Amino acid sequence: MESAKAFEPGKIEPRWYDHWQRLGVFCARPASQRPPHSMVIPPPNITGRLHMGHALNNTLQDILARWRRMKGDDVLWLPGTDHAGIATQMVVDRQLQSEGQSREALGREAFVRRVWEWKEQYGGAILGQLKRLGCSCDWTRERFTMDPGLSRAVREAFVRLHEAGLIYRDEFIVNWCPRCRTAVSDLEVIPQETQGHLYTVRYPFAGGGGGIEVATTRPETMLGDTGVAVHPEDERYRGLIGRMVVLPLVGREIPIVADEFVEKEFGTGAVKVTPAHDANDFEAGRRTGLPPLVVMDDRGRMNDNVPDRYRSLDRFEARSRVIEDLKECGQLVAIADHLHNVGRCQRCHTVIEPYLSTQWFVRVKPLAAEAVRAVAEERVRFTPPHWVNSYNEWMGKIHDWCISRQLWWGHQIPAWHCEACAEIHVAREAPAACRRCGGLVLRQDPDVLDTWFSSALWPFSTLGWPERSADLARYYPTTVLVTGFDILFFWVSRMIMMGLHFMQDVPFRSVYITGLVRDAEGQKMSKTRGNVIDPLDLIDRYGADALRFTLAAMATPGSDLPLAEERMVGYRAFANKIWNAARFVLLNLAEEGRAPSPASLPPRARLSVADRWILSRLTRLATTVEDRLREFRFDEMANALYQFLWHEYCDWYLEMAKPHLQPGAPPAEAAVARAVLLHVLDAVLRLLHPVMPFLTEDLWQRIPHRGETIALAPYPAPDSSGLDDAAEREIERVMEVVSRVRNIRAELNIDPGRRLPLRYQVRDGDARQVIAGNAGTIVALARLDSVEEASDLSALGPAARAVAPGLDLAVPLAGVLDLQSEQRRLLREIDKLSKEKEVHFRKLSNSEFLDKARPEVVEKSRRIHLELQERIVRLTATAESLRL
Repeated sequence: MESAKAFEPGKIEPRWYDHWQRLGVFCARPASQRPPHSMVIPPPNITGRLHMGHALNNTLQDILARWRRMKGDDVLWLPGTDHAGIATQMVVDRQLQSEGQSREALGREAFVRRVWEWKEQYGGAILGQLKRLGCSCDWTRERFTMDPGLSRAVREAFVRLHEAGLIYRDEFIVNWCPRCRTAVSDLEVIPQETQGHLYTVRYPFAGGGGGIEVATTRPETMLGDTGVAVHPEDERYRGLIGRMVVLPLVGREIPIVADEFVEKEFGTGAVKVTPAHDANDFEAGRRTGLPPLVVMDDRGRMNDNVPDRYRSLDRFEARSRVIEDLKECGQLVAIADHLHNVGRCQRCHTVIEPYLSTQWFVRVKPLAAEAVRAVAEERVRFTPPHWVNSYNEWMGKIHDWCISRQLWWGHQIPAWHCEACAEIHVAREAPAACRRCGGLVLRQDPDVLDTWFSSALWPFSTLGWPERSADLARYYPTTVLVTGFDILFFWVSRMIMMGLHFMQDVPFRSVYITGLVRDAEGQKMSKTRGNVIDPLDLIDRYGADALRFTLAAMATPGSDLPLAEERMVGYRAFANKIWNAARFVLLNLAEEGRAPSPASLPPRARLSVADRWILSRLTRLATTVEDRLREFRFDEMANALYQFLWHEYCDWYLEMAKPHLQPGAPPAEAAVARAVLLHVLDAVLRLLHPVMPFLTEDLWQRIPHRGETIALAPYPAPDSSGLDDAAEREIERVMEVVSRVRNIRAELNIDPGRRLPLRYQVRDGDARQVIAGNAGTIVALARLDSVEEASDLSALGPAARAVAPGLDLAVPLAGVLDLQSEQRRLLREIDKLSKEKEVHFRKLSNSEFLDKARPEVVEKSRRIHLELQERIVRLTATAESLRL
């Protein structure tokens, strides 16, 4: 320890992680008699790299896992990765392109083999990065969504849902990416505000005599119109319902229909209906009998259902040509600027096309009803609870789930099509012959399942389902899920639905929803803004413990985390402060002259009031930390640890203990001080371990201890017998007196090494007893040469004055300062602070600033204004005292 003057995380982190793994610390024990505590990791994509969202989510999970392990639970934190169908396929596609090859030329079987090769080489990178963060997952149970066991579970779930009538195949509008050439989920569609145009087009009445004007943002899709719709209560068009119009550029006659989905106020109040290329139009078409007509292929090019002039054109080329032709034939009435959201593919940023295609769907309403009931009955509890409202709202609007994807990488749908009669067979294994016609040629459905389908089974498929395994019986339902709000609906809700359906129980008892990690200015991180923060870079610079503590301290439920690097610097300094405090304790233990034993406390009668105070504060800390962890208040837990360690233990108790450890101090006093220092250090390291595992393990191994690792040491339990209200009140008064003297020294720029006299006047009897009983501590901590009671402080002459509970204080300044020079300096400082205060006053009086500035900016200005005011009042009083 003597050679390690400062904490160097990079040197210790790999050593202690290997130590934990060698000891099997992270492994669950299904045969154990201990109560189970289980969590499944939200599986990151195999294409992924650790980002700040992962760092936050997994830090909080690890805090819970380490805490419960130290509490004596049998902890299973099950790790794994998601095959990430579309993302992984795109990565390998790009790799092939760089080699001058293509997926199509390779063929499906060879391509899938190539993806598996890529996965084996690169797919585990993010798990290695989680280890750098300190995650204590049970790596012996690592899962992958396309492992044989999980693949069997996926097939079993599909077949059972189909047998229950909850999976069907039908034509429907889906989000289609023409570049990826697959349907994508709503989550994979990123709305982007786009400056576009609203085109008003005249559709002439069949037989002449005028026409009706419609508004559209996508004129190329008019080639697939099969009707025009108006609102049934729109007086402008009531008499036109049922009439036929001629579709411009095509010449096809289509009807005017009435449907309430039309917004009377939008555009002209009349809209074109394109059932094959718009979700609302598709539903309206079903209600009004308008047939769908697909006018594009799967690459977004116009197909043979449009006039020759537009065939094979890209949809946006077709748009330009349609606009030109409408102008030429006089049917384009107006073009207006129009700001609207355009959906883009999350993976390749291509504009998404609503597209009619045959897909597989889950009928979710029956599943959703039970999932809503489970949350209403608090079988699943959300933190923060306001997410229940969002969950219920979304579940109330839920529509059938498109689960098929036109990809090669993923779980191929277990359905076989008979070549002879087109009969579809859904089965666990490939059928030998068609059950309908006996045909022997059956082709497996080429589509794969949406990645979210296998993810929805994650809490029980990873535990061995459909087998009734020992893990499944012991660890399901899991205890808690920690996840981001962005996948509440697409993953959390589906896990609840599938868990209830297949396991007849919820998949987890609690769900903690994290906020979003933003940059220091509160902006969302994105590559475009250039404000992405790499957690691995932060670990390299500040250590995993500092990053973990920062994230925990900022994890206020219901709030996003504006991540400023200054916080990381501060918590890196916090780690160093703990390191130096432990170094002080160890150096003093070494001076005891014998091998120290694990911390045990002397009898209470031998403890000083300062000893009883720190032990009482430690007891309160243990209670606070335990309570806050149970409530998922990671921020309050971290801040309580910081306050105790930095201020109460390091700044105050260590300083109070030092006089007892000086050469010449009574040996009995020194022994008590060492014992208390060690006892508190041992306990607080254990309390801190779930948040800062590397630092605490390293220090705990250096102090006297029992056991092979702090990770399995007992977590300090709250014990009310350690509370001492009287000692806490007494030391708080001592701290107030010392702080007042230190403030006087700082405000008057008095040399820190200069000893000062302190005079006090008592306003209540208890205060006199406190000062008398702790005079030595006050002298040492405030660097005084004397502490004396005075009957009249005003008779002292020039003095700096302060007030503490029950006491008036004065530090005589004659001979300490050049009073006139100091008074001038104080007046200059007051003038400067007054100008700063005026700046903030003007800002806070400006309604435009209050309306437009971010709330945290306004709050910061208010806080600075208040602090300046308080400092001005204090310095003014000090300047006045120098006139006496």
